[in-house]
Amino acid sequence: MSAGTTTSSSGVRRPTKPPIRWTIWAGLAAFVLITMWAVFEPLGGIGFSIAPLFTQQATAGFYIVRRFFTPDWAFLPRIYPAFLETLYIAIIASAIASAIALPVSLLASRVTNSGRVLYGLVRTWLSVIRSLPDIAWALLFVAAVGTGALGGIMALIVFNIGIIAKLTSETIDGVDVGPVEAAQAAGAGRIQTAFSAVVPQILPGYLSYALYVFELNIRASLVIGLVGGGGIGNVIRVQLSQFAYERLGAIIVGFFVIVVILDQVSIALRRRLV
Repeated sequence: MSAGTTTSSSGVRRPTKPPIRWTIWAGLAAFVLITMWAVFEPLGGIGFSIAPLFTQQATAGFYIVRRFFTPDWAFLPRIYPAFLETLYIAIIASAIASAIALPVSLLASRVTNSGRVLYGLVRTWLSVIRSLPDIAWALLFVAAVGTGALGGIMALIVFNIGIIAKLTSETIDGVDVGPVEAAQAAGAGRIQTAFSAVVPQILPGYLSYALYVFELNIRASLVIGLVGGGGIGNVIRVQLSQFAYERLGAIIVGFFVIVVILDQVSIALRRRLV
């Protein structure tokens, strides 16, 4: 019997289970130490505790939750325009971002962009875009153009470009280079090669990414509205400031139903297009 193998009762040789590495034990020890640091405030941690769940603060919290789960359904028809605005924001942002992200993704791939300087600049720019969350971009654009749908749309466009261009450029890196070489051998230029030999190969994935960011935008538009980006989030911010938890409950349930319906529509479109 060779080293590193064992023989089972059926006579089949199996490799010996490797010992647990010391790095795993070190990681577990670090996890325990960090947890202890977070719990015990005298050690300099954050003073994490679940005691408020069993004190008087919990009573107030349960009162708010009870109001939240008794929705004011009569308020829903009044926010119909805000729901439509949220949908429009998501559609406009997805369409514009998808149109811009396609040429950007071609510049962010070695297959379609052989220039090192331009390639590096585009990749760096995409990394910068993705480094900030959508709500951070919303804060910047709301400060620049004021509250309303325009700031939310611009924030989602920038954030979506980073997502679609990143995913599409990685798809381009994995395309079959045979059609690309054939187009180049036939005398096609860079733009002709990209749109005749590369885009047809990545089109299903690109459409899938575009639908994916549309689904993200429906949810993100709610959060962006909380900072002044328009849509249903703005209504939630107003109701929250008035402590109208019954109305908030109705808004959240209505928004949940709309998101589920749009998700199903997006899945059906993806199955037909991809």
